[in-house]
Amino acid sequence: HSVSRASPNLTFVPACLPPDPAEVEELQHFVSNSKKLFVMTGAGISTESGIPDYRSEGVGLYARTDRRPIQHAEFVRSASARQRYWARNFVGWPQFSSHQPNKAHLILRDWEELGKLHWLVTQNVDALHTKAGSQRLTELHGCAHRVFCLACGDRILRSELQEHFQALNPTWKAEAFGVAPDGDVFLTDEQVRNFQVPACHKCGGILKPDVTFFGDTVSQEKVHFVHQRLAESDSMLVAGSSMQVYSGYRFALAAREKKLPIAVLNIGPTRLDHFASLKLNSRCGELLPLIV
Repeated sequence: HSVSRASPNLTFVPACLPPDPAEVEELQHFVSNSKKLFVMTGAGISTESGIPDYRSEGVGLYARTDRRPIQHAEFVRSASARQRYWARNFVGWPQFSSHQPNKAHLILRDWEELGKLHWLVTQNVDALHTKAGSQRLTELHGCAHRVFCLACGDRILRSELQEHFQALNPTWKAEAFGVAPDGDVFLTDEQVRNFQVPACHKCGGILKPDVTFFGDTVSQEKVHFVHQRLAESDSMLVAGSSMQVYSGYRFALAAREKKLPIAVLNIGPTRLDHFASLKLNSRCGELLPLIV
């Protein structure tokens, strides 16, 4: 597989220095010593594909706006919240779904094919690791490219739902004001008011993206599965995550308990900085391709 030569999109990437040769050597040593590497990625691996994150200084959603992602309870409880969510998601979907993997995603796919990467866990819902071809993968928080019914559990592709939206809203149009990390856009209440949301075609239930919204929890089965993959590994690399969300952070705590060496590659501070064996402040797509 060749790594795409397309230049990275740095709009949502915080400023940082180029990789220090000594740091490259340290990470090379770390990876060379690993036989079964457990990798966890976060939003910082996808920023170079043009998807903003939440927390990056100056360029993250929280730094640029007062917008906050939808809460699970609000989505389940409120029809108007669902209408607002899906209207914004409908407008943002063509752009969000068109994002492509960058060099970092492709390198991790290559490591898997070489037998170096034992398991990859992503906190992202953008499907970029899947698009890159990663197989040994757990999407910890689900994937925005799938939708399911809260009542009967029926699953459909998000692209299929887009066609239902278009059929129900043939004349509805809205101009978007910026894209958020989870694929929706910013719309006014006035724009949202007439947007029609389809129900599950099997049972009439509520359709929800197959993602873990804020305030919801990851299933115990999935957590157990990831702990098992970590138990089989001999080191842990965190790429592009500040690890502020506990659902991901718990696995770093488990790795520390097992005394596994932990390397962190992230622009800006993380919750792991005080116990990681190695901390690197570089772009994932710039540093990872330098590792052989």
